[in-house]
Amino acid sequence: MAIILGIESTAHTFGIGIVKDGKILSNVKKSYVTDKGGIIPIEAAKHHNENKEKIYLGALENSGTNEKEIDAIAISQGPGLAPCLLQGMNFAKELSKKIQKPIIPVNHCVAHLEIGKLTGAKDPVMLYASGANTQIISYSSGKFRIFGETLDLGVGNFIDTFARYAGRGFPGGPIIEKLAKEGKNFIELPYSVKGMDISLSGILTNLKKRIESENSNLNDLAYSMQETVFAMLVEVSERALAHTGKKELLLGGGVACNSRLQEMCRIMCEERGAKFFCPEKSLLVDNAAMIAFLGEIMFNKGIFISSNKIDALDICPRQRTDEVEVNWK
Repeated sequence: MAIILGIESTAHTFGIGIVKDGKILSNVKKSYVTDKGGIIPIEAAKHHNENKEKIYLGALENSGTNEKEIDAIAISQGPGLAPCLLQGMNFAKELSKKIQKPIIPVNHCVAHLEIGKLTGAKDPVMLYASGANTQIISYSSGKFRIFGETLDLGVGNFIDTFARYAGRGFPGGPIIEKLAKEGKNFIELPYSVKGMDISLSGILTNLKKRIESENSNLNDLAYSMQETVFAMLVEVSERALAHTGKKELLLGGGVACNSRLQEMCRIMCEERGAKFFCPEKSLLVDNAAMIAFLGEIMFNKGIFISSNKIDALDICPRQRTDEVEVNWK
């Protein structure tokens, strides 16, 4: 029965999670935030470096685990912001050499999907909506396939940029969701679905012009943005369900915390007779428990790098979901 420590550091969050026999023992994190403007990668990396030891010790304490009991260290290898990924990678290597335990490189996007097993989902299509990533993913023929994705911006980065144009801080998602609940009037915005993919840059340009207009109501803009963009996400998700013949939709990523997106996905699933699954919020946002969870699955299949061979291990900032060799199924 293995005890796996996971490290998450792809973007604004540094986290440590500990999993044993598929059960989450600890999931501690701290996120970089701003009062105004977006994420600055170097500043986020500095935040991770300053907080990593405290988070690590807190995770051990919460789990009741001694570091000598750790069997392996799982890390987010990519995709993500290089300065942030390096903080997690370097911390993992230091710990690996200290306790002489192997490292398990994990793809962040796949970890979002695999943690969905805790909801009871067995073979879902996943709508993965996060900062830099917007993908429709499902397992087929030995790999996780991308059936649709954004052609430009990730939906989370799109919303954060919208919030920044409106003079709000980072992360923008919770701020915009709150404003949207006060919106009453729907404003027509560009609706850009291209086959199985979506495009968000045109909508962002339109929103920016409207924000700069003295007659714009920010609450109405936030409401209209959510209704338009989330409808696009639901459309391509439903098309993926029809294409694959699968009967389960799973949400993943920080944007999936949005209650309106969850509601729209739930309604679509009910209408087509599919099951809807959504992990709890702590497992939707970037977190290390999902890294440890997938790490344990991989470790039990013998997929890891011994502590004496880790020097050659590197980050993969642009690693795609469909590049991952799925050797554990």
